[in-house]
Amino acid sequence: MAEKHTADPVEIMRATGHPELEYAAGWTIAGLATIGTIVAVWVFAI
Repeated sequence: MAEKHTADPVEIMRATGHPELEYAAGWTIAGLATIGTIVAVWVFAI
């Protein structure tokens, strides 16, 4: 028999992580992608 989830849907949708960490990770990934694109254009002379 499957157990029914008793949490309120509002509680499920609420962010429970670390927004500062997610913010920093997002900017880091975006920055690395930008630098990677610039380097690829430079190296391959696109």
